[in-house]
Formats: sequence, structure tokens, C-alpha cells
Amino acid sequence: MMFKDYVSLTKPGIIFGNLIAAASGFFLAAKGNIDWSVLLAVLVGTSCIVATGCIINNYVDRDIDLKMARTKDRALAQGRVSVASAFLLALVLGVIGFALLHYYTTVYAVLFGAIGLLVYVGLYTLKFKRNSVYGTLVGSLSGACPPVMGYVSVTNGFDAGAAILLLTFCFWQIPHSYAIAICRFDDYKAAGIPVLPVKYGIQTARLHMYVYIFGFAVSALLLVQQGYVGNVYALVISLMSLYWIYLVKAGYSVENEKAWGRKLFVFSILMVMVFSVLISVDYVDHGQMASAFISHSLMAT
Repeated sequence: MMFKDYVSLTKPGIIFGNLIAAASGFFLAAKGNIDWSVLLAVLVGTSCIVATGCIINNYVDRDIDLKMARTKDRALAQGRVSVASAFLLALVLGVIGFALLHYYTTVYAVLFGAIGLLVYVGLYTLKFKRNSVYGTLVGSLSGACPPVMGYVSVTNGFDAGAAILLLTFCFWQIPHSYAIAICRFDDYKAAGIPVLPVKYGIQTARLHMYVYIFGFAVSALLLVQQGYVGNVYALVISLMSLYWIYLVKAGYSVENEKAWGRKLFVFSILMVMVFSVLISVDYVDHGQMASAFISHSLMAT
């Protein structure tokens, strides 16, 4: 039971989601030229850093966790794991994570790992989550760092592709988080967390969702405009974004808003999974395109 409690502190589900995002950023930048040792370092390093943030979040939120049905049985909230042990685990994992990124990847990966951790712990968890409706906006930046970490581990620089990934994941995270708040409305209200759907109402949250989903679609399609991905990606992301907007619109006529929020939550997960897979496989290799163009030109002459 103790081992399971320690594992639960790291929030494995969140780690898994961030690993997929980090891997997709790596594959987009690598364009098929994969250094598996670097990829492994990115994945393990990212996992450790995300786990560190989650453990500290569990410590800070242990009082409000007791007020929420979903989180009241967490190990730190119930005292099954001591604070000292939790902090030691967070420290060890953090050191391992940053050491792996430092020795095997790039300074940019280390930088975005640090930004993600500091924003999640320092700004989101300690400052904004309990005190501001803008906590979701702030937290979206930390959630957008893993794919950028994967990307810059290959490119060793922050270019247009990295910027688009950062923006796209920021936009995705906000309607995703609002959907969680809607389907867990009573929990957030009981804990006094001022997320937008709780503080200003679900109708207002719907309007904001339209904006952020549109922002997600536009930023995601910038990868096509900038020549990073192909037409299959463009078609699928466009159609899924339109359906996402349709789901938000359908919420005006539903009787069970919590069930509707859960449907939005599930679709947002599917959306980011499909996005991550497509940028991993439907990338555009400019080197191959140039070679094909030269070969075609020579044959024509």
C-alpha cells in the first residue's frame, strides 16, 4: 500500500499525458531521424520533472483535497505519506530529471523544464489556483512545456515550430480544464477554487470555450502554413476542431451539464491524442522534398 501511495503522489495519468506530448514534439522536430537515447532521456527526464511538480502540488493542496470527493483519499491529505518523505521523493526525482536533460539533451530543454515546473508550482499552485479565475490561463503555460521540451531537444533552438507547439497546447489546455471543472462542478465549489465555470457560470465558460477552441484550431493549422506537417493533419484537425465547437454548442440544450462536461473532457483528450499522433507521423521533411525536386528537375532536363 505504501508503494502505491508514493506512486499516486506523482499522478501517473498526468505523467502519461505529458509523455505523449513530449514525444510528439520530439518526433515532429526529428522528422524520422530519431536518436533513441535522446528520446529516452527526454521521456524519463520529463516524467521526473512532471512528477516533482505533482508531488509538491499534492502537498500544497492537501487541505482542499479533503473537501473534494475526487481527491479526499489522496495519500498526503490522509497522512499515509509524511511530508518529509514526499519532499525527499520530489527532490530526488527533480534532480534526476534535470540531470538527464542537461547531460543528454539541450539547454533549451532544461530551460523549458524549469519554466514548466516554476509556473506550475510557483504561479499556478501557490498563487493563482485558489485566488484567481485566471489560474487556468497561468497553468496552461506549464502544461504546454513538455511538447516544447521534446521539440527543442532535437533542434537545440526555439523556432517557429516550438512557438506554435507552445501556443497550441496553451489553447487546448483551457477548454480541457473548463470541461473538468464543469463535470466536477460540486467538488470545485466545495473547495472554493475560483475556476471560471464556478465563479462566472457555465454559460460564460461556454463562450470562452469557443474562443480558445478557435485559437487552438488556428494555431494548430499554422503548422501546415509553416510547412511542418501535411494535408492529412490539416483535414483531420480541421474536422475535429469543428466537431469540438459543435459539442460546446450542443451544451445549450442539455439537461445534464455534468455529463456534457464529461463528454467535452473525453473529446479534448481524444483531440490532443490525435494531434500528437499526427504531428509525429504526418511531418514534412524539407530535405527529402528538396532532393525529390532536384531529381525531378534533372530528369526533366
